[in-house]
Amino acid sequence: MSVRPNARPVGQKPPFWRDRAKRALIFQCLLIAAVIAFLFYIVGNVQDNLSSRGITTGFGFLSNTAGFGIVQSLIDYSSQSTYGRTFFVGLLNTLLVGGLGVIAATLIGFIVGIARLSPNWLIAKLAAAYIETFRNIPLLLQIFFWYFAVLRALPSARESLAFGEAVFLNVRGLYLPEPLFESGFGLIPVTFVVAISASIALVIWAKRRQEATGQRIPAYWISFALIFGLPLLVMFVTGVPITWEMPELRGFNFRGGITVIPEFLALWFALSIYTASFIAEIVRSGIQAISHGQTEAAQALSLPRNLVLRLVVIPQALRVIIPPLTSQYLNLIKNSSLATAIGYPDLVSVFAGTTLNQTGQAIEVIAMTMAVYLTISLLVSMFMNWFNARVALVER
Repeated sequence: MSVRPNARPVGQKPPFWRDRAKRALIFQCLLIAAVIAFLFYIVGNVQDNLSSRGITTGFGFLSNTAGFGIVQSLIDYSSQSTYGRTFFVGLLNTLLVGGLGVIAATLIGFIVGIARLSPNWLIAKLAAAYIETFRNIPLLLQIFFWYFAVLRALPSARESLAFGEAVFLNVRGLYLPEPLFESGFGLIPVTFVVAISASIALVIWAKRRQEATGQRIPAYWISFALIFGLPLLVMFVTGVPITWEMPELRGFNFRGGITVIPEFLALWFALSIYTASFIAEIVRSGIQAISHGQTEAAQALSLPRNLVLRLVVIPQALRVIIPPLTSQYLNLIKNSSLATAIGYPDLVSVFAGTTLNQTGQAIEVIAMTMAVYLTISLLVSMFMNWFNARVALVER
């Protein structure tokens, strides 16, 4: 029997340059050191360039007076407010159009996606036409269409389209009654929160009761009655502590009430309709991913079509729908930055646009803007991942 002359004795450790784990650790440390050195070089180079041009760095500019107005603000704002307040105004406007866009796109997308599979030929073809039309037209063009071709073509304030005597629509926007809250109104929000908590508890109890006994109760209808009926009951008991300020035409424009600017309407319509076309296809594919035997089994139990869809198909399809749905939500929120094309005062327009031009603090402004969108995206992803885990099928 031959013995290799270079055989290593049993138990002796190999040199570190032959140990695969140690080599990998050394290479990783070298890579991290190279990245850190590169970042130090970039930061130092930027600081030298800024110093040579006399540009100061830091976030002290946020306390300076902005000196410009913003057409839509959810908080008190004037031209004498600071750049820091400008940041929050733009952030709230971005969250407003993003949140309402997600809600509208979800509702439209689910309705169109289900209609896409309708046995009615006309409804199915109309849903398909909607999807193929709006998802194949660039979003920016759709924003321009709603803004310039629809909303900017409306009549002037004196010739406004009136919906009753409280709602008016013209080239300057949509005018709605504004609620004015009086003393005693504080009980209504408290009642609303209590009703929501009671509804959640009722739904959980009804689900456990159904699993234990097989008996169903209309928990969702009862919850709906609680959420809307209980606050209305409290409102009437307290003497309706709400008055309405109606918009009135004074001179060449309306005064009073709530004004919804056309830039917001155009952006909201375009984002919702465009994203809903993608959500509709996600819903359609999720429903078709469910085995047809599930539907046949439910129909064999004489369940009506609406219960088959709501209790059998949709709960199983959600595990397929939610992951791509999360991507569409993120796309909608990030696409809201196109608002600057029509002058809607979102974060990119008023902060990364006007504020950046006036202060010259490019690094700080862009870094704050990027951090906001990154934070919003991560929070949305975390919530959708949590929701996906909640609705995932559990194998037993």
